[in-house]
Amino acid sequence: MTKPIRGRFAPSPSGRMHLGNLFAALLAWLDVRSLGGEMLLRMEDLDPDRCKPEYTLQLADDLRWLGLDWDLGWQEGLDQYTQSHRTEFYAETFRKLEAEGLVYPCYCSRKELLAASAPHASDGFRVYSGRCRTLTTAEKNALEQGGRRPAWRIAVPGEKIEFVDGNFGPQSEILDRDCGDFILRRSDGVYAYQLAVTADDGAMGVNRVVRGWDLLSSTPRQIWLMEKMGYEVPTYCHTPLLCSPDGRRLSKRDRDLDIGVLRQRYTPEELTGLLACTAGIIDRPEPVKAYDLVKEFSWAKVGTQDREPIIQL
Repeated sequence: MTKPIRGRFAPSPSGRMHLGNLFAALLAWLDVRSLGGEMLLRMEDLDPDRCKPEYTLQLADDLRWLGLDWDLGWQEGLDQYTQSHRTEFYAETFRKLEAEGLVYPCYCSRKELLAASAPHASDGFRVYSGRCRTLTTAEKNALEQGGRRPAWRIAVPGEKIEFVDGNFGPQSEILDRDCGDFILRRSDGVYAYQLAVTADDGAMGVNRVVRGWDLLSSTPRQIWLMEKMGYEVPTYCHTPLLCSPDGRRLSKRDRDLDIGVLRQRYTPEELTGLLACTAGIIDRPEPVKAYDLVKEFSWAKVGTQDREPIIQL
C-alpha cells in the first residue's frame, strides 16, 4: 500500500515569524498541497532560553491568518508534536545510537573547538577533527573532575551520501571530510537539532521536507542518521533565501518585517500575493488566497536563486 505524502512545517517558537519564515512556510504548504498530501505542524521548541509557550500560540494563529492550514500535528493542549515534550523519545533514540558504539563525549571548550576544527574548503564551515574520540577513561575522568561537562557527538564514517534535492538537484557529501562528528546532545543536556528533527521526521512519517537553502548542508547527515535509525529517507526540497538589498539573509534576530508588522500593513491575500510573486509563482503581486496558488505551483518556477522580497525592508 502506498504511503500518503506527508509534508511538514516545523517552526521554532522563539519569537514572531519574519518574512523569510513565511516564504518557506508558503512553499512547504504549496509543495504538499500540489501533490495531494497531508501537512503536519510540529513546534521545534528545544531551546528553553528562547522558546516560549506564548510564541507557540501566536505562531499557530499567524499561520492560520495567512491561510496555511494543517491536517496533523500541533494543537493547543496536544504535546506530542512539541519537541520540548519529546525528551524521553530523544533519550531512547540516543541510547540506541550509543549502544551501537557511535556516540562519544566531547569535552572541548569553545577555544579548543576552534583549534580542533578545520575550515571546510568551500564555505568556511569548521569540521570537527574527532579530537575527543580517542580519550582514555582516565583522561575523561580527569576532565570531569576538573568541572568539564561533555557534549555528546556521533562518530561519522568516511561515507559518501548522495541525494537529489527536489529543487537544487543532485547533491553529495563525504561525511567525515565535509561535516565531521556532529553534536547529538549539548553539555546542558538539551538534545541537538540534528537528532531531534531527524528522529521526529522519521517517527511522524514525514516524506517531504521543504525548508530554506541554509539547511541544505544538514541533509546528508540527517539522511545518514535516518538510515541508522531505520527510517525511510524523505524527499528534500530546499528553497532560495530572501535577502535584504545588501545581501544579508533575513532573520528573526534582526526583526526583518516580522508578521506582527505585516499583519498591520496587509491583508492575508495581499501578503500571499507578494510572497508568491517573489517566489516566481505568479507574474504580478496581486491579492490571492493560498489555495488558489496550488494549481500554479512548481519548483521550476521557484528556481534556486536567492532574491529580494518585493516588500520593501
